[in-house]
This record gives sequence, structure tokens and C-alpha cells, in this order.
Amino acid sequence: MLSSTLTLLALGCLTGVTTIVFGFGGGFVTVPVVYAFTLARAEPGVDAMAVAVATSTAVMVVNSLSATLAQYRAGRLRRDLLWPLGAYIGLGTAGGALIATVVGGAVQHVLFVVYLAATIVDSLLRKGFLTRATNADPTPLRRGPTRVIGVGIGAVTGFLGVGGSVMTVPLLRRRGLSMAEATAAANPLTVPVALVGTLVYALWGTAGAGAGQGHLGSVDLVTGALLLAGSLPTIALTRRHLRRIPDRAHAVAYVALLGVVLVAVLLI
Repeated sequence: MLSSTLTLLALGCLTGVTTIVFGFGGGFVTVPVVYAFTLARAEPGVDAMAVAVATSTAVMVVNSLSATLAQYRAGRLRRDLLWPLGAYIGLGTAGGALIATVVGGAVQHVLFVVYLAATIVDSLLRKGFLTRATNADPTPLRRGPTRVIGVGIGAVTGFLGVGGSVMTVPLLRRRGLSMAEATAAANPLTVPVALVGTLVYALWGTAGAGAGQGHLGSVDLVTGALLLAGSLPTIALTRRHLRRIPDRAHAVAYVALLGVVLVAVLLI
């Protein structure tokens, strides 16, 4: 029990780092972590992947709000890049999360792996991510594309419980933003994903029904609380050093972390 608690606290610290440095909100770290811990407990009637996705969204609510406040105080946020994209992301999230409560964790697990792999390949092979597109115009999307892209981002990330950063960071990066600016914007854009997704999983999720106390719908409250106990202090410490990371190294590290998570999920 003690070793599990310490492990979750340590992994919570890692989610704090990835929230500030990569804008993940913790999703890509939280999902495989909670999935592994839920499988290890082998509780009857519990869908491990569905619990992992639901718990990830709940952790992201707190992480993304905390990181958004930190980025706002640092002056790294641009309102014109966040609205109305954030509203459409929230709308799409509701649909994606509701679908996830119906299809179950097996489908989520497969699509989680597929999406990770596709994102890695796209980041490596398509121009504009590893090397900043300095000639791009870092302006908001037009209203039509914003609506379609926002709803699409929300649907995918709400279904997978990974926050919006894995789609918004490449999108903003290819419009000419530095990695520091793109990841900063990813935090507030993750907030609607996390809020809407958590509401759906808490009220309509049934994946944690066989686990007894400590679950709200599909959300594992105890595991989520331990992860947050590690992540919140780390967010406060990490934000002070973000601008010291060279831009290209920041982009390479982003892709490398996705690769590590992909391997971890496949091994689990």
C-alpha cells in the first residue's frame, strides 16, 4: 500500500512537469498509470481503461486550471488564439465522452495506441513541428475552420481522456508559435475538455461500479487525489524554468515523451 502511494505521488510529479512543459494536463501520463494500477488491483466488474480515461479527465481539471493561472501570470497567453476555439472544443468533448461511456475501454485502448502512433509519425514527417515555421502567421483560424477543428479536437480528446494539447500544440506550432507559446495555450484549451469530460464520466460512467467506495461514476477519486498531490507542487516549481528550454529541444522532447508513453501502453 505504501509503495503504491509513493509511486502515484512520484508519477503525479511527472504529470505536473508534463502539464507545464508540454501542456498535456497529465492525460498522456495519467491514462497508462491509472490503467496499470487498476489492472493490478484486479477488481471484478471494473473496466480498467475506462476508469483510466475518466480519472485522467478529472486530474486534468485541476492540473490545467493551475497551469493556466501560472501561464497567465507569466504573460504567455493570447486570448485571440483561445476563443472561440475553446468553446467548440468543449462542445465536441461532450459527444466524445458520451460515446466513450457506451463503447467501453477495449475500443478506447486500441484507439489510444493508434492515435499516439499517428501523432508521433505526423510530428516527425510533416514540416513545421520539429522546426518552427517562422514564416507562418500566428493568427486565429477563421470562424468556419475553427468550428470544425474545435469540435473534432474535443471529440477525440474527450473520448481518449488526454486533453487537447496533443492536437492543439501541433496546430498552433504550425501556425508559427514557439513551443513555449503553443504549450502555454494548450493548458486553457484543455480546461473545457477536462470539465465536460469529468462531468460526463462522473454522472454517466459505470466503469467503476464494481470497485465499491472511492469511485464517482467511472472516476477513481483516491488515485486521482494522489496524482494531484504530486502534480500541483511540481507545476508551481516547473513554471519558473520553462523559458530556459531551447525551442527545438522542446519540440523533440514532446515527440520523445509521446514515444515513451506509446511503448508503456503497449507493454501494459
